[in-house]
Amino acid sequence: MVAAAQQLPGQRGTIAAAHPPWPVLATVAVAFEEARATVPPRPDPSSMTAPAHTPAKPREFFIQGLTQDGRAFRPSDWAERLASAMACFRPDGSVGGIGAFIGYSPYCVPTVVDGVKCVIVNEALKAIEPMAWDFVMNFARDNRLVLGEIGRPPQQQQT
Repeated sequence: MVAAAQQLPGQRGTIAAAHPPWPVLATVAVAFEEARATVPPRPDPSSMTAPAHTPAKPREFFIQGLTQDGRAFRPSDWAERLASAMACFRPDGSVGGIGAFIGYSPYCVPTVVDGVKCVIVNEALKAIEPMAWDFVMNFARDNRLVLGEIGRPPQQQQT
């Protein structure tokens, strides 16, 4: 490459076009290429197998807004109140921010099933805060609410 000398307006010297303007960039580029050459290739995902022990998925339970003798539980907003009390128990790494307080914990969520207010409670709450788990389960038992495990037939439910 032919070196051409330029005089830039307002400057007192010349810039040689044959040399990179910042020698550091050339050094970094070389170092990057050398580092990339030493990185082992990624394994093929299709050849990977699952670990020998996969943790069991936490169970989920439902609490219906019906007492064991079939009456509707009062007050009518009990599910929202219970879920609001558990809203601060969230997974590690949950996103905070300006609207973080407006919402329920993914471990205790109010819902309506067939016109009946319910709360879905995830067993992972027990690992985060055992006293919160006990509070929710004792709330259901003390008020004689229908309680069951999601995915289990009613005849196999524990009472």
